[in-house]
Amino acid sequence: MIAKGEAIIRIVDCGGHYWGLVAWEQKPGGVDSKNPNSALRNRSTLGMPILLGMSPRAGAQATWNGQIYNSEDGRTYDGRISLTAPDKLRVEGCVLGFLCGGEDWHRVSGTTAMAASGKPKAGITAAVAKETPARVCSEVLRRH
Repeated sequence: MIAKGEAIIRIVDCGGHYWGLVAWEQKPGGVDSKNPNSALRNRSTLGMPILLGMSPRAGAQATWNGQIYNSEDGRTYDGRISLTAPDKLRVEGCVLGFLCGGEDWHRVSGTTAMAASGKPKAGITAAVAKETPARVCSEVLRRH
């Protein structure tokens, strides 16, 4: 679950590269309205990839480099994810390689997400949350 608790990101290993897709939203029905590609501005944020092709960082254990898409501003940033505890992922993005920011995401189960939201939401049963990793990877790699 992201730091603000507004979304759960499912992270899938696609051939040694990690991809993270929105699997649950606190407010279902969001669209990628700030995407610089006008053809993608109406796509649903549910199922949208935001961690893009994270690959193992040389010499660093439990750390991966790649890109992070931020739908709040429509920009893609160089980024890094690091597993800092069994249930905590540090997510950091940088502009121009040095203006960096980040937050901690926490591992949750589907039932934890439903409890956190107070009731089941439409997004909790989204296809991306239930699909096999192979199917998720196939879709992600086909589109990117």
